[in-house]
Amino acid sequence: MPQLYFGTSGWAYPSWKPAFYPEKLAQKKFLNYYASKLNAVEVNYSFRQLVKETTIQNWIAETPDHFRFTIKAHQVLTHIKRLKETDEFLKRFLATLEALERAARLGPLLFQLPPNFKADQAVLAEFLKCLPRSLRAAFEFRHDSWLTDATWNTLRERNVALCVAETEDRTTPDIVTADFAYYRYRKPSYTAEERKAMVSRMNEHLAASRDVFAYFKHEETPEGALYAVDVLQASTT
Repeated sequence: MPQLYFGTSGWAYPSWKPAFYPEKLAQKKFLNYYASKLNAVEVNYSFRQLVKETTIQNWIAETPDHFRFTIKAHQVLTHIKRLKETDEFLKRFLATLEALERAARLGPLLFQLPPNFKADQAVLAEFLKCLPRSLRAAFEFRHDSWLTDATWNTLRERNVALCVAETEDRTTPDIVTADFAYYRYRKPSYTAEERKAMVSRMNEHLAASRDVFAYFKHEETPEGALYAVDVLQASTT
């Protein structure tokens, strides 16, 4: 049965009190509480450091079985090596996620390319061959040269999702390239009508038997978390 996984890109924000977290809740209990309201989170600090297994074991212990952790790919892969000659580091990066995978708690891996990384289908296709087919992956392209049919076809060949990212400045076309969908909502605020449109799109994916992973921006203010609760509840009722 297809599932909608909705959350934010992070959870460790004391400033979300009292609108999201209870005023007296200790920070070490934030993840457990977050997981009682939402069913997924996008981990962004993995962009700069490899996650320790002890940390992952703590995450697993603090969340229910249905909860999923999406992991943002390390900058060595996307920004430093820019998808080239990544074999050794990719193996190290994937090895750090084995505990999540064994526990069936790993969501998609998000590969966010830098804004100055122009389209190169050969480089992308070669990199995708290195990813295990058992792992779900999504790509966020931030240079307009990628937004073409050639890219969609490259992704479809490996069942890799296009990350539909929406910011104040630009929006990725809502194109399906995999058997699941991935969204990043990055604007500071969303109206009730915009959230209603999200619910409609989420339900279209579910009706087509596609899982959906969607994340609001993490900010010092709690709006993203509150939006996520609102959309998740509306999409699953």
